[in-house]
Amino acid sequence: MNRRHFIRITGLSLAATLLYDKIFSATGEHFIAIALPDQVSAIVNNELVNLSRAGDLWIYQDVAVTFEEAKGVLTVFIQAPDVALSEVTLLWETSKTKNTVLNDQWERTYGDASWHQPKEGERFPWYFMEHSAAGTSGMGVKTSAASFCAWGVDNGQLTLTLDTRSGGNGVRLANRKLRAAELVSITSKGNETPFETARRFMKLMCDKPRMPKQPVYGINDWYFSYGNNSSKLILEHTRLIAPAAEGLKNRPFSMIDDGWFKTSPCGPEGKWTWGDDMITPNDNFPDMKQLADDIRKEGMRPGLWIRPLSIKAGTKKSLLLPESNTRRSDIPVLDPSIPENLETIRSYFKVYHQWGYEMVKFDYTSWDIFGKWGMQMTRDKAMTQPDWSMNDASKTNAEIISAMYKTIREAAGDIYIIGCNTFSHLSAGLFELNRIGDDTSGNEWDRTRKMGVNTLAFRGIQHGAFYAADADCVGITTKVPWDKTIKWLDLVAKSGTPLFISAQPEATKEVQLKHIKECFKLASQELPLGEPLDWMETQIPAKWKLNGKVETFNWE
Repeated sequence: MNRRHFIRITGLSLAATLLYDKIFSATGEHFIAIALPDQVSAIVNNELVNLSRAGDLWIYQDVAVTFEEAKGVLTVFIQAPDVALSEVTLLWETSKTKNTVLNDQWERTYGDASWHQPKEGERFPWYFMEHSAAGTSGMGVKTSAASFCAWGVDNGQLTLTLDTRSGGNGVRLANRKLRAAELVSITSKGNETPFETARRFMKLMCDKPRMPKQPVYGINDWYFSYGNNSSKLILEHTRLIAPAAEGLKNRPFSMIDDGWFKTSPCGPEGKWTWGDDMITPNDNFPDMKQLADDIRKEGMRPGLWIRPLSIKAGTKKSLLLPESNTRRSDIPVLDPSIPENLETIRSYFKVYHQWGYEMVKFDYTSWDIFGKWGMQMTRDKAMTQPDWSMNDASKTNAEIISAMYKTIREAAGDIYIIGCNTFSHLSAGLFELNRIGDDTSGNEWDRTRKMGVNTLAFRGIQHGAFYAADADCVGITTKVPWDKTIKWLDLVAKSGTPLFISAQPEATKEVQLKHIKECFKLASQELPLGEPLDWMETQIPAKWKLNGKVETFNWE
C-alpha cells in the first residue's frame, strides 16, 4: 500500500488528509479508503511502547501490526505472542478540525448524542461523522469487530484505539493472529444531506442486518408496573390494548418485563431484577406456558424479559467473574468466557420455546460483566477497571461478548431477540431489535424527552442497517400529562421504528385507546425512517420529516 496509489479528496478537514478515492483499473470501481497511520503504539505488559515501521508492518519486539486494504476496507491484524496486550492505538497527523462531529456510544446513548465541536480527550466509540460546508464524511469500523474500537480527535491528530483486553488485563493471544478491526469510511455525494450520508455509512458498516419479518410493535408493562407485575396484571394489560390492533394482519406483542421470575438470595435484597435463574417463575406467575397461550388467545404475541448472567445460590465460584474491588458490580455474575455458562444460557431458550414465547429481551449484560454503563466507559476511557481477567484470558472482551451473543442467537432460533444494554456494533447482524437508548420513563417527562427523542434522532440512522432500532417505550401513566405523552407516542409511531406502549389502566381511557389504535395502525406498517430536520442545531430535535410530511413538536 502506497499513498501514491490514492487520489486525495479535498475540502473536508479530516477527510482531506486521510481519505483517498482509490480506482480499481480492472473494473473502474471507486472506493473511499483510509490511509495507513503515521504512528502505531501499544500497551504491552502494562507498558506503553511505540512500534517501528517497516513498510506496511509496525513492530515492537514480537508484537506486529499489519494492514490489508481491499475495496476500501482497511483490515488491522495484530500478533502479540508471549505478552499481555491491552490495546493498540493508530495515529494519523491531520488538520485541527473546526467542523462538527456526530458521536456514537458503546451500547446505548444516554441523551448525549449530538452534532458538536469535538472536545479534547473525547472518545467516539465505533464511528463518527464529520460535517463542514464542503460536505459530510464518516470514519468507523465494521460491525462484529474483535476489539473495542474508539476514535479520538485531539490537537490535529486522529487516533483509533483498539482495546484488546480480556477483563481489565491484556489479552494473551499466544500464536493467534487477531483480525482486530476492519476500517471503513465515506464521503457525501453531490447534494446529499448529512442524514443521507450517515444512513449510507451505517449500511457500509454492517454487511447483513438481521431484521424482523414485519414491523414490531406492541405493549410492555415496565413503565407503569416497574417489576410489580403478575400474570393477572399482564392479561389485564393485554386485554385492555388488544382491541387497538383489531383488523391488523401484523399482530402486536405483549412483552412481560422484569418481575416474573423467582428472585435469588445472591442478589441485593428487594431487587426483582436478579433471578435465581431465568426459567423459574415466582408465585405471581404460576404457569408461564399458560400465560403465553392466554396472551395469544387475546390476539397478541407473547414476549419475555431476562437477565441471562444471573446466578443460582450455590453456583460454583469457578463459574463466576472474579470478586474484586476493581470490577464494580454489587452482585456475582456468570463468566461469559466459560462454555458451561453459555450452555446454561442456551438451556433457557429451550424452555422459552416450550412455553411458546415469540420474543425475548435480554438485559444488563454489559453492566454485569464490566461494572460500568456505556457513558462511564467513554468518560473514563476504560471499558472496565484494571487487574482482573476473564476465565479465558486468550480471547478479547469483544470476542467473548460476541460468542455469548452468538449463543443467544443460535439458541433463540425463530424467537425474535431484543438486545438491551448490549454493545451496538457487536449486536448488529445478530439480533432483530436493539434498544438504542437509555430508559425513558412513566414517571418523569423530562427523562423521556431527553433519552427518547435524543436517541431516536441521532441513532435512528442505524434502523434497518444494523437492526430494528428501539428508542424505548411510551409510558402512558397518571404521572405524566397526556398532552406531553401523546407527542412522544406520535413521533415513534410515525418514525418507522418499533413502538412499545406501557399503558397504565388508570391512565388509559377512551381518548387514549382511540389514539393508540391510530398509532398501532401506523406502527404495523413499513414506513420510511423519520428524519430529524434540525438535528444539526439541537440535541432534542423538534422538526421532523415523518412519512413524507414535515411536523414540528414542542418538547417543553
